[in-house]
Amino acid sequence: MKECMVKLNSIDDVKEFCALTNGARFDVDLLSGRYAVDAKSIMGIFSLDLTKSLKLVIHADGEECEDFMDEVKKFLAD
Repeated sequence: MKECMVKLNSIDDVKEFCALTNGARFDVDLLSGRYAVDAKSIMGIFSLDLTKSLKLVIHADGEECEDFMDEVKKFLAD
């Protein structure tokens, strides 16, 4: 399992991010405060406060996780 912070700044970012997570064969979650949603659910993502960074939780390890991290690196929060 790996955790990092991501920032989704626009509707297009959310659509692209959701498309990437839907391609994953493992579970991916987004957390905002006490709320957690499936990162594969576009409606779930839009229910979060997108003005703040979100915690991305990837339920995978090894090469699979690293490959996914390469795909979402443009969304990583500074």
